[in-house]
Amino acid sequence: MSETSDQHDAPVRVLVVDDHEVLAASLAHVLDDEPDFLSVGVAGTLEKARSMIRSTAPDVLLLDHRLPDGDGVAAIPELLALRPSLRVVVLTASAADHVLVAAIEAGASGFLSKTRSLAEVTSAVRSAATGEAVISPEMLARLLPRLSRGGGRRHEELTEREREVLDLVADGLTNAAIAEKLVVSVHTVRNHIANLSAKLGAHSKLEALSIAVREGLLPDR
Repeated sequence: MSETSDQHDAPVRVLVVDDHEVLAASLAHVLDDEPDFLSVGVAGTLEKARSMIRSTAPDVLLLDHRLPDGDGVAAIPELLALRPSLRVVVLTASAADHVLVAAIEAGASGFLSKTRSLAEVTSAVRSAATGEAVISPEMLARLLPRLSRGGGRRHEELTEREREVLDLVADGLTNAAIAEKLVVSVHTVRNHIANLSAKLGAHSKLEALSIAVREGLLPDR
């Protein structure tokens, strides 16, 4: 999913967390060459990532799911606790579906294969920075049935329009596509997603979907 950003006057601050030094440095260099991005550095371990999140305040985190001192996916909730507005895009080589599902449920904004082109990397970062889900509709359709179910209701009720927007997010639509379908502005759609995410206690559109599935708000998925 992608959407042109109109929200960021300042550059999007990006931290790359990967223990492959050449790859991490290359990604940081490519991002720094983009006028709307600012690479705030690279980290090869979770320990360094925690420190750099505190010191550099990144907007987007490109996070390898296998690091020398731990599982990147398992660390996502802790990293989001350090900076709740952070968007986490998981870097994968050949991750199994259960790893991707765990990342969604942990609060990731999406996934990016290490084999993707540099243009796709920059597009993914832009999408994450605007709150989009970095995932193809086909992958989303495959993973939704694998999300956990039966957690019970514990959140404020969603409005009818918020449920409608959530259902369209589950269909894999971007904010722009949802806005066109509902004949509203993209800004309005973003507000609905922000409101429903706050009610569900989610850090990303994908995490909002996972909570909705778990609590039976998307029973037919």
